Amino acid sequence: MKRVAVTGNIGSGKSTVCRIFESLGIQVYFADSEAKKFYGEAHVAKAVKALFGDDVYGSGNHLQNSILAKRAFQDQNKLTKLNNIIHPLVLEDYLAWAASHSDKNYTLYESALLFESGFYRHFHRSILVTAPVEIACARVIARDSITKAEFNKRLARQWDEQKKSEMADHLVINNLEKPLIPQVIALHNILSAS
Repeated sequence: MKRVAVTGNIGSGKSTVCRIFESLGIQVYFADSEAKKFYGEAHVAKAVKALFGDDVYGSGNHLQNSILAKRAFQDQNKLTKLNNIIHPLVLEDYLAWAASHSDKNYTLYESALLFESGFYRHFHRSILVTAPVEIACARVIARDSITKAEFNKRLARQWDEQKKSEMADHLVINNLEKPLIPQVIALHNILSAS
């Protein structure tokens, strides 16, 4: 089974691309969504509170995602420490998940920080979803109810698309002009055949 990663900067449309792959019957591991389950573990909650304050967890010890995101993106050192807590747990969980789908031709792993984290080394192929910054910014502002300044802070924590495109095996262009579905189907055919 080939392990294929899908990545792209904030607002590029990686999740949309993955949903199209899902409609073709491909199993997808959404790293950001899966990571959330680890924040409920006692040792993780303790470490996160030590970094960002007790109030990042609300009543019932429930993580306040917006508070955590705001604080994490204000301090690169703390964001790195947070990633060092969560990323190994996600990788271990993903590898177990992938092993449980070993009968498939390929599966997908969706993550914004594939190259930045070094996780790309665990995959046979990588797909980069690209989008113009203006389009990505509008998507994220509408989706997350954040300001343009907050979007820019988050984007600044990610590598630029040019650097990522030099490392990726395949590109999907999500610029509202080139249709996504034919691009995904073409990739699906390549990945299914190889």
